[in-house]
Amino acid sequence: MRRRLLAMVPSGEDLDVPGSINMWLFVVGELFIFAFYFFVFMMYRTHATADFVGSQRHLNLAVGAGNTVILLTSSYLVALAVQAAREGSHDRARRLVRWTVALGVVFMTIKLGEWAYEVRHGYTFPSDDFFMFYFALTGVHLFHVLMGLGILGLVLHELRTPALQRQFVVEAAGTYWHMVDVVWIVLFALLYVLR
Repeated sequence: MRRRLLAMVPSGEDLDVPGSINMWLFVVGELFIFAFYFFVFMMYRTHATADFVGSQRHLNLAVGAGNTVILLTSSYLVALAVQAAREGSHDRARRLVRWTVALGVVFMTIKLGEWAYEVRHGYTFPSDDFFMFYFALTGVHLFHVLMGLGILGLVLHELRTPALQRQFVVEAAGTYWHMVDVVWIVLFALLYVLR
């Protein structure tokens, strides 16, 4: 696969893809799946715009925006961690990954608190189509955040073990974490902002 990609690069330039091609294929596949979910959401929303907007008003925009800032900050920190690992500063990279993990946990805690708040106020999965999509889409995203935290845990192990410290592992984890953030930005726009 890498040879085929290199063959597509004009005039013999080397293609430097961070991480691993397998992670990139996985991320692209996941983005296609999420794009399908977003398309279905928009189809339903188009047929019942007033109902969706009415239900959407029960979400707290400030909470969604706060979670967006948290994930964007975590994405910035993981990018710094990748750069630190490239420079051989594995202790710094490890600290940055720990902060990324901490922000991921904060994101999950806030999202679970938001779910609990909605359920307490009578808005559940079967309440209406908007809340069905809200819980399904944010639930799938939350599962990906949890997977990302597991991957970042592996990166911490890599960075702690001098015999490992493989750059492509750190970069692959960064790639995955950025995908999680990109998906959240679209979810935030669709679920909280779009009126």
